Amino acid sequence: TLAYPVQHISSNLRFKKEVPMAKTSDLQRYLNNNGVPYRIIEHDPAFSAHGVSVATHVPEKEIAKTIIIQIDGKFWMAVLRGDYKINLHLIKQAFGARQVHLAHEEDLNTLFPDCQLGTMPPFGNLYGVPVLIDQALADDEDIFFNACCYTKVIKMKFEDFRKLSNPLVGHYAEPPFIREETW
Repeated sequence: TLAYPVQHISSNLRFKKEVPMAKTSDLQRYLNNNGVPYRIIEHDPAFSAHGVSVATHVPEKEIAKTIIIQIDGKFWMAVLRGDYKINLHLIKQAFGARQVHLAHEEDLNTLFPDCQLGTMPPFGNLYGVPVLIDQALADDEDIFFNACCYTKVIKMKFEDFRKLSNPLVGHYAEPPFIREETW
């Protein structure tokens, strides 16, 4: 039998805001049904890749950040290292697209109704959204990602993630301190 341990990491931070629980059970069921070993890490609420990194004691470069974009009117899920920033120009070039932009908050609520805002897991295939993943994250052995809520992260092998999500791998992001060329 596969074991799926839960680890809780706590800090002295306390939040006044009540955070409603989103469903992680469907995601866990999906991983269990596919025989994928994983670990759930529970932590104090975190609202950014950096915050998740601090709360879980996992380096930011190992946290997968999920960003929803539109490429010529079609939604895509871009997955990149937590310490990287998305480069819409690279995506536009890679797809030969006319228009690439970030999705709006309302789109996230519609596309991922079972997740708290911004906590969608990198399995776009579960939502009918194709997945792009940046090569820098694809080079890692493990992947850590939000589990539909502000207080849980899932850790699993990257190769298992790749098999389940069938992402397009390429260079779609860059370190945050790369200066963009201006024309």
